[in-house]
Amino acid sequence: MSVYIVYEGLMSGWWNQYNFYCEPVDYSDDPIALRMTRVVYIYYICKLIELLDTVFFVLRKKDKQISFLHVYHHSIMPCASWIGVRWLPGGHGTFLGLINSFIHIIMYSYYLLSTFGPRIQPYLWWKKYLTSMQLLQFIIVGFHGSLAIFNNCNFPKIPNGLMIINAIVFIYLFGSFYVQTYNTSLKVEKKSELNKTDNTIENKFD
Repeated sequence: MSVYIVYEGLMSGWWNQYNFYCEPVDYSDDPIALRMTRVVYIYYICKLIELLDTVFFVLRKKDKQISFLHVYHHSIMPCASWIGVRWLPGGHGTFLGLINSFIHIIMYSYYLLSTFGPRIQPYLWWKKYLTSMQLLQFIIVGFHGSLAIFNNCNFPKIPNGLMIINAIVFIYLFGSFYVQTYNTSLKVEKKSELNKTDNTIENKFD
């Protein structure tokens, strides 16, 4: 579904018709506008399906994975995408869905590969870069949204402003997650390496 959203999002606007700096919503019955409306609707359905992530965590008793970041992310996205379907089914805000779906293609590819067991694990060293890509997407989305505010674009300012604020919140939450998960694990690895070195030295002297 993410592949379909990216393809349709490009073909119905972002590849050559939409303006990166300012793109108002086309509410007409133009076939291209309706094509983008379909994309926005499918993106909304995706956000509802992704709520099942939490259900799977509960069933597998992975309570640690049901963090504030997880709950906030999976609560706010269906609401935001419903606003898109109801009032803004096209235009500047759809860039968020395009970028987000592209990141999800990579993310769900990782999840798929990880199900193949220990043999494939050595090839999944790029896991931590998924969080980096998620951080990058929110930086891009925040920057892109700000363009429509500062160039007098005929795109609703309030929802666009809320989208920018939400991007900033996500940057903070995902940034905190990255620091806690990967910097902490790096410190643990370094500490274990130092301990091994100390033990080796002690054994030599013994």
